[in-house]
Amino acid sequence: MKVFLVDDEIVIREGIRESFPWDDTPYTLVGEAPDGEMALPIIRDTNPDIVITDIKMPFMDGLELCRILRGQMPWIGIIVLSGYDEFEYARQCIQLGVREYLLKPINSTDLREALDKVSLQLKDERKTLEHAASLRARMEDNGKFLKEKLIGSLFTDDTAVEDSHNVLKQLASMGCPVPAPFYCVVDAAFSPTGTGQEAAVQLAEGSDGIVHASASRTGTRLLVLGDTSEDTEERAYAFATSLVRELERAECSGIRVGIGEIVDNPECILQSFKTARHIRHLLVEKEDKQAIILGVREMGDVTDDSQVPSIINDAKLYMSQNYSNPNLMLSDVAKAVNMSKSRFSTVFSQHSGMTFTEYLIHLRINKAKELLRTTNIKSSQIALETGYNDSHYFSYIFKKNTGITPSEYRTRYHNQPE
Repeated sequence: MKVFLVDDEIVIREGIRESFPWDDTPYTLVGEAPDGEMALPIIRDTNPDIVITDIKMPFMDGLELCRILRGQMPWIGIIVLSGYDEFEYARQCIQLGVREYLLKPINSTDLREALDKVSLQLKDERKTLEHAASLRARMEDNGKFLKEKLIGSLFTDDTAVEDSHNVLKQLASMGCPVPAPFYCVVDAAFSPTGTGQEAAVQLAEGSDGIVHASASRTGTRLLVLGDTSEDTEERAYAFATSLVRELERAECSGIRVGIGEIVDNPECILQSFKTARHIRHLLVEKEDKQAIILGVREMGDVTDDSQVPSIINDAKLYMSQNYSNPNLMLSDVAKAVNMSKSRFSTVFSQHSGMTFTEYLIHLRINKAKELLRTTNIKSSQIALETGYNDSHYFSYIFKKNTGITPSEYRTRYHNQPE
């Protein structure tokens, strides 16, 4: 089970990271962040099974992070930490589907018990889904088969445009509430199709009705529902990213995913599908090795792939000019290049070969190494100049990325070229 930690208190993060016996448990700490806004893109990148989050944090607090995770990645189990023993927080956490609620200070025993409890819940739910999938596979004439066929009919020219409303009504009568303010189609191709389709179905079934899957000859087509245009785009990118990771885990190859335009009318679902299919075909024609996803910017406006390298260069320039700001967030850079956060996160990772957070750390560490080599400035001042308010956290990040402490680096390389 992969675990991700979100807490603005460096002491809490260090305590959980260093004091909990990770190597002696079935859990792996795959990342951490000081607030929800910074955590979200890293969570999408690392795809954890469990997220541990504080309630009170700057920029984006734990409750808002829980709302977003429940809406976009409901398959993640959440453990909330809080130093506030208030009923209102506990009540809101329950409403947001939080699995465990722990009061600070916590110890390794409490955390292990909470992780074990959430892990068991997630495993039981997955077994239930696997069992249900096995039953459905043995029953050709069942609700799932009909549902997939109905969903699939929304993506074919054989279904008249005016019939799309009737299809949605039929799905609703089957307990599948598909009507929504906004829609987006994701078209995924991969091989072998059988293994990948099962992975896509399981992800869709864990989305709490947000995503609906339909098998195709080359892979899977997915209908994503949203309350707003931005919300729909965020969900589509989050789901597509998770799908690619699951397909890779299932050892599928030739993975290509296209995201269609955001539409606000069932009659336009077919057009969204055609856009998604067109984008997926472009990836194949260009022999693009990137698995995902050059989607859309505005309704009906397909992003020109040729513009992406320029946009990424602009983003890197902006980051190189602002890396010393300790509050620099992915949202700041995305806004600077006129992209949504989730879309920027995905495109940046694909074209840079590293996530936003990894690249920001790369910039900061390189600048720190330069200052350590060429100046006598104290490490605490270098930490501030490279975007770290906490010199201890700076030292931890530096050693994690270079293998030695800042003082050791200075001793070895002072007045030497890189």
